[in-house]
Amino acid sequence: MIVIKGVAASPGIAVGRAYVVEDEDIVVERVEIPRDALSEEVRRFKAAQKATYRDLDAAEEKVLKVLGRQHAKLIDAHRLILRDTLITRDVPKRILSEGVNAEFALSEALEGVNRQFEKMDDEFFRERRHDLFDVGKRLLLHLMRRQKRNLSEIDQECVLIARNLLPSDTLGLKETRILGFATDLGGKTSHTALLAQSLQIPAVVGLTDGSRRVRTGETVILDGEQGLVIVGPEPQTLARYEKLKESVRAAERSLEALKGLPTVTLDGRSFRLEVNLDSPEDIKAVAALRADGIGLFRTEALFLNRPDLPSEEEQAKAYASVLKAMDGREVVVRTADIGGDRLSQMGIEGPKSETNPFMGLRGVRLFLRHPDLFKTQLRAILRASPKGKARVLIPMVSSVGEAVAARRLLEQARAELEAEGIEIAPDVEFGIMVEVPSAALILDAFLPHVDFVSIGTNDLIQYVLAVDRVNEHVANLYDPYHPAVLRLLDQIVSAARKRGKWTAVCGEMTSDPRAVALLVGLGVDALSVSPRLFLRIKQAVRGLRYDAMRKLVVKASACAESEDVRRLLDRAQ
Repeated sequence: MIVIKGVAASPGIAVGRAYVVEDEDIVVERVEIPRDALSEEVRRFKAAQKATYRDLDAAEEKVLKVLGRQHAKLIDAHRLILRDTLITRDVPKRILSEGVNAEFALSEALEGVNRQFEKMDDEFFRERRHDLFDVGKRLLLHLMRRQKRNLSEIDQECVLIARNLLPSDTLGLKETRILGFATDLGGKTSHTALLAQSLQIPAVVGLTDGSRRVRTGETVILDGEQGLVIVGPEPQTLARYEKLKESVRAAERSLEALKGLPTVTLDGRSFRLEVNLDSPEDIKAVAALRADGIGLFRTEALFLNRPDLPSEEEQAKAYASVLKAMDGREVVVRTADIGGDRLSQMGIEGPKSETNPFMGLRGVRLFLRHPDLFKTQLRAILRASPKGKARVLIPMVSSVGEAVAARRLLEQARAELEAEGIEIAPDVEFGIMVEVPSAALILDAFLPHVDFVSIGTNDLIQYVLAVDRVNEHVANLYDPYHPAVLRLLDQIVSAARKRGKWTAVCGEMTSDPRAVALLVGLGVDALSVSPRLFLRIKQAVRGLRYDAMRKLVVKASACAESEDVRRLLDRAQ
């Protein structure tokens, strides 16, 4: 029996025969094109573009039919990639200037962009490179007159194992007898993973070499709860997972009854349990959860896959649609946490690349360099505010001066709109993300200038522990249970409570039931969770006792090792 550890991408358990999909090797060779044939080579490339547009139209029909309108934005993103200057300008230019074939020019352009994506810290942005390769692969196949692999032709019940699945591969899985899938590549925020969640297909990603260690026909267990693939399970393991599969199904059905119930512990401590929102297109599904609000509305999607910046009007409409759908419940709108490379792609001054973009010109640092862009987003949020209960959240704050400057711009935006006679809600609160250790350590100096704080655990943990969580060589050191992390979280919450300011937590820590027990004990006011795990976390909180968790946090903070913290949690379950 072999157990391969990966990343849990979509919950559920699948048991069946493995079907290993061989990598589609597309070998692109450099071919010198005679000068008098270069114009024809460019025309051939443009014909492939038109054929790819037709592919996307067909894919959109499938998305609308299988998943509904909220996921059609994926196809819009692919169309924007196809219209990007990388495709429309750079590839033809390379064909003409270097005298090479279209396939080679395209592959070189794609590889250059991939190197830029690899430098990005934010997993959400880094995983968008798979969308770029999805479009690039479609183009290459048309240029080479090859048929795209069609997984829908698999006519047997199986667990799919592959090096990688692109979003277009995943879309067709609902129509197959595929029970679940596992890939060597990918992360939790890849479109492939998000589609698997929407399709409710169990999935594990990030296996590294799983496709080489599994053979077609072998019995496998795919555990989308823990991120495991078990090859050749022993009879007792198989029997245990068959029972577990039934219990997971029953638990999923029972979770529906929690919708609309308060998030309160067994001893009466109430919490606001909210959801993260990645795009306005997802608001319908999020609103259906009947959460206490949206604790983190990531606005980056409005800035992605486009050659220009979103206008104030466009942003205001997007924010208003979300506020209206939440019907008076809190919506925390985080201003765009994008890097300078995004602005440079839109023709605005900014670094095209940075040696270490993780700690580079991003978030509030970037927008304070471009106050007009910052104010445009702030004006849009304020214009939308009468439609609901809006909050403004500023990311990547590391100094009090940044918080003061951001609040001053918000007040300027308010004054301008009032002078223009535009209605604004009077109670739009202002908060900062606490994700940089400097902000956590001197939070008392920030608190007079803010109404609330939201703790971004993903970045805070990696900065505290000096661990790049996406670096495979040290990712195992990324540890939310490290006593240093717990002590710092306790310090943040205590400082805010003394000043009468409320605290929220967002990040992967809120989607881990064991870690949530610690967050409950810390006494935070709100938790913002991924939509797919919202009801599970609600169930977990409702099964805890606040007083017991508070005592547990005191003990955990005194530990020297994270393993000691985990043992405390195990004994408390």
